[in-house]
Amino acid sequence: MSEKNREDFRGGVFSLKDLVTYQVGAIASRMIVNKPAGNITIFSFDENEGLSEHTAPYDAVVTILEGECEITVSGRSHTMKEGDTIIFPANAPHAVSAIKKFKMMLVMIKE
Repeated sequence: MSEKNREDFRGGVFSLKDLVTYQVGAIASRMIVNKPAGNITIFSFDENEGLSEHTAPYDAVVTILEGECEITVSGRSHTMKEGDTIIFPANAPHAVSAIKKFKMMLVMIKE
């Protein structure tokens, strides 16, 4: 998909997993919606990359678009693959680790 601005996605059809590419040894992201009520960001994680445990003040919904990862929420670990979804409650500690390279959609709800 050619490089588009967030506004270019409105009213169009696209594949979420095609919006961000894998980068060797890195995590890449692309925000496609950014509103006061929340945002939607697509991430790609190379194999063995991850986010250490942290918290966020908002509820968040994560859907795996491709690949496989391990997600820990409040000390409970979950192996997730394409099509799986999990909700991170506000202020709950969570971490993400790539088992294989993977892509995910993060929907952050602020209001």
